[in-house]
Amino acid sequence: MKIEVKKPTQGELDKLGVSMWPTWTKEVSEFDWEYASKETCYILKGKVIVSTDEGDVEITAGDLVVFPEGLKCRWKVIEPIEKVYNFG
Repeated sequence: MKIEVKKPTQGELDKLGVSMWPTWTKEVSEFDWEYASKETCYILKGKVIVSTDEGDVEITAGDLVVFPEGLKCRWKVIEPIEKVYNFG
């Protein structure tokens, strides 16, 4: 299962409606996570390394990220993170 990461244009963000998505924040920490459904998120602030069976993915402010349903991973929050997100 692959994590998709890209730097979106403002037009892409507007089309997705990210300004209407809820916000999630997390302090510097490490934790395991499993995605019960697909999540798309946009990183507003911070830096995290997400480790999966396929390797590590670095995610930073300005990234649009898609986590596939069923993904098991470990989050290592390097800098406090703030993101908006949408499931489904």
